[in-house]
Amino acid sequence: MRLTPGPARDVDLGGVDLFDLDLYTEGDPHPVWDVMREKAPLHHQVLPDGREFWSVTRFEDVCRVLGDHREFTSERGTVPTHLGTDDVAAGVLLTSTDPPRHTEVRRPLGSKLTARAVKSWEDSIRGTIVRFLEPALDGEPFDLAERALLLPAMVTGPLLGIPEQDWAELVQLTAMVTAPSDPHFLQGSEAATLAISHHELLTYVKEWVRTRRASGLEDDSLLHHLMNVRPHGVPLTDEKIALDGYSILLGANVTTPHTVSGTVQALIERPEQFAKAQADPTLIPNLVEEGLRWTSAACNFMRYAVDDVEIAGGTIPARGAVVAWIGSANRDASQFPDPHTFDITRANAKRQVAFGFGPHFCIGAPLARLTLRVFFEELLQRFGSLDFAGEPQHLRSYFIAGMTHLPITAQKRQTP
Repeated sequence: MRLTPGPARDVDLGGVDLFDLDLYTEGDPHPVWDVMREKAPLHHQVLPDGREFWSVTRFEDVCRVLGDHREFTSERGTVPTHLGTDDVAAGVLLTSTDPPRHTEVRRPLGSKLTARAVKSWEDSIRGTIVRFLEPALDGEPFDLAERALLLPAMVTGPLLGIPEQDWAELVQLTAMVTAPSDPHFLQGSEAATLAISHHELLTYVKEWVRTRRASGLEDDSLLHHLMNVRPHGVPLTDEKIALDGYSILLGANVTTPHTVSGTVQALIERPEQFAKAQADPTLIPNLVEEGLRWTSAACNFMRYAVDDVEIAGGTIPARGAVVAWIGSANRDASQFPDPHTFDITRANAKRQVAFGFGPHFCIGAPLARLTLRVFFEELLQRFGSLDFAGEPQHLRSYFIAGMTHLPITAQKRQTP
């Protein structure tokens, strides 16, 4: 998805198709969202096959939809690829449950992913990132977006308990879930791609649990931890462990690579911002927050209205699907002045909602923030300049905003 929008233009909202994949692959959705926030903050669209959904694009409305499970439930599915068909794992899958069950499973996992808890991983993460960046030091073209797909697995694989030989396969499968129409991941049809990836990921976690039970091995990994979670004093079944493990694998793999690529792209396009961060490393945590706001890799989440709900000057009928566009909320000028300017000194960049909002706020956010901070510390310390080595290719997805290719070249920093 193009992150730096083109010039403002007239947009006929009656003719806009927010599920048109070309809009995200080759088009420019930000001018569309700008007009929606101004003129139609509650937008209704009916797809050619009769499915319909409502959209909210303003920051406050997005936070309300994601933050109030009594008005907007997650228990019929939360991603727009499920529109019109209730998620078969809804009400069970960690991402497709409402409190209190969601909270009961989430709480013990969250205790292992606090900022304090993940701090102990910093040295390991730094070593991983140094190895990741090493090939770029020779000055040859380095496809950052393609290589970054594996970065979260390199960082979180040990934390999850996933052996290294399985990382590439799991990265491919999670990418198939989030961008099933992208030619890099498509297998047959979009439906077939989703079915294959769901089946293979669930089978992987089930087999992981079966093997672990058979061996009697115990460790401190997140997947093993799921085996000991007891909502209402009852252990999770292997089926539920597989579904929650599936959620964790998705969350771990799908957004950080695109935040890395999109933020590096922004820095190359704005060398003065690159120089500013390099001159003052204390700005790097805010660079990370601005990068999260700018890229908004998880472009949206879906909810269903429990009853008729009045919002944004209109009404969403009971059981109506509503898509909360995070990519738009993070460019809402009422919250972020001059929102289409990438500014690593932005005072309230941390107010961004790239990790979502409310009960489903990303459980891995502290680990993602740590990974991104270390990544840009090492990048800025090691490289004096970055340049494009080819045209970026955007992910064919209306759910995940990202790139499949971003060729760059890097020059070593002479005086770190």
